[in-house]
Amino acid sequence: MAGDDTWTAAEPLGQRAAVTPDRTALIDLTDNHNNQYDAGSSDSECWTYRALDAATDAVVARLREHLPTDPPTRRVGIAVSPRVEFVTVLYATLRLGWTVVPFDPGLPGAALADWVDRTDPALVVCDRESEPRCLATGRPVVSVAEPQDSRVSPLLATALEDDEAAYPGPSGGTAADRSEALLLFTSGTTGRPKAVRLTLSNLCASAVASAFRLGVTPTDRWLGCLPLHHMGGLAPVFRSAWDGTTLVLQGSFETERTEALVESQGITGVSLVPTQLKRLLDAGWSPPEWLRTVLLGGAPADASLLSRALDADVPVCPTYGLTETASQVATALPSTVREHPESVGQPLLWTDVTILDDDTQVDSGERGEVIVDGPTVTPGYLDDEATEAAFGEHGLHTGDLGVRDADGRLRILGRIDDVINTGGELVVPAEVVSVLKSHPGILEAAVVGLDDPEWGERVAALIVPTVTGSRSDTTRLDVDALLDHCREQLAAYKLPKTVVTADRIPRTDSGTVDRDAVAAEIERRE
Repeated sequence: MAGDDTWTAAEPLGQRAAVTPDRTALIDLTDNHNNQYDAGSSDSECWTYRALDAATDAVVARLREHLPTDPPTRRVGIAVSPRVEFVTVLYATLRLGWTVVPFDPGLPGAALADWVDRTDPALVVCDRESEPRCLATGRPVVSVAEPQDSRVSPLLATALEDDEAAYPGPSGGTAADRSEALLLFTSGTTGRPKAVRLTLSNLCASAVASAFRLGVTPTDRWLGCLPLHHMGGLAPVFRSAWDGTTLVLQGSFETERTEALVESQGITGVSLVPTQLKRLLDAGWSPPEWLRTVLLGGAPADASLLSRALDADVPVCPTYGLTETASQVATALPSTVREHPESVGQPLLWTDVTILDDDTQVDSGERGEVIVDGPTVTPGYLDDEATEAAFGEHGLHTGDLGVRDADGRLRILGRIDDVINTGGELVVPAEVVSVLKSHPGILEAAVVGLDDPEWGERVAALIVPTVTGSRSDTTRLDVDALLDHCREQLAAYKLPKTVVTADRIPRTDSGTVDRDAVAAEIERRE
């Protein structure tokens, strides 16, 4: 069933606005919201579905002025921090039948340029902070803010209410390209993020399956405090529209403010990674009775954290999901977490999970690679070779080790490879090693993940400095300068939090890095 587009879905905002126009669609509580388009809302931070739909139509009109008539691809890149403008540009792009490519707006210039080159968008939408790096990609750039450079055009009119003649008619929820509505990047095992293709059918199937597992009511409010360039942050944008519920955008997680918003905004659901939940619990969080769901994913949650959450009456729902499956694969409800704390629950509706060991399906209780199939599964990666390698007879090979019990509950044991998971972000050691070794002061390097009470794992590096004279220059290496060098090429979460020098890198007899010995050496020298 993976990639099956015989069943299709239309862009959800236009459909929802036609059905429940006066429901609250979005509340923008980020530091980035502005009043450039009110679209009739009495509160510039609060948008009904009618108002959000009208604002999206306005952006459609503006996008048409900037999109080329004969583009190399029908893709629009969005390097915009969480805010209402991100949402309207997202839906406007889909409404035009183009593909949305969300970029991390905080990516270093080299990484952003690589993502842009690989996806080849015809246009890149930026904000004030990302404008210089977007311009450096050499692509046409428009901004949701007031442009700082004359080469950048403003996407939004200063006062759209005075520009009604430019509005197209109501879209009625025109379907986007069935084969590619979204391109989302995810870290792979090869050291280079993969671009995952997702259809609106994938996203709709995920929203429906999630609703059946978690439950949904018309008055639900979901707090968005995860990045919108990740599936975990983007999924609630689509789910809220298909469900007809309210998305409350915080923009980014802040312990005290997140706790306050759950209380003041009547939040019934929120997505968190384990580190964020731990910070809330450490702060003495006691959630209100109306909070029904804390969807906990992005990284494994240990049993002690889940026990603390349940003791504090937090309705924690451990989940396992992938970008390639448009979010959730399996989710456990609070009622079963106490009894099965290591489980992420049974697979969601329509999702088939198979455990394979050497291409042979194993029995319950036996470990193997997790294979996923169903209507939420991507039709493939942007790279055809990666697609061919990832799919088999039973569906998508996830690269994760797992086991299912007799009742079908899934337990994730970790990655088959050595990917480091720090606070829900995946870091491939080879990528960090490559950047470290590009520094003239480094001869060799090895990178591993070490246990960390805050982030689950931290990135740690063992380095051999270049030889000066007859010895390793371990005393004169400037670690701060080394990290500054890394910041030019790596996202912040990939930076080594621990750097230790040595005379050599431990290796096995075959010449490969002995990762256990490296970890022990780092811990010994810390």
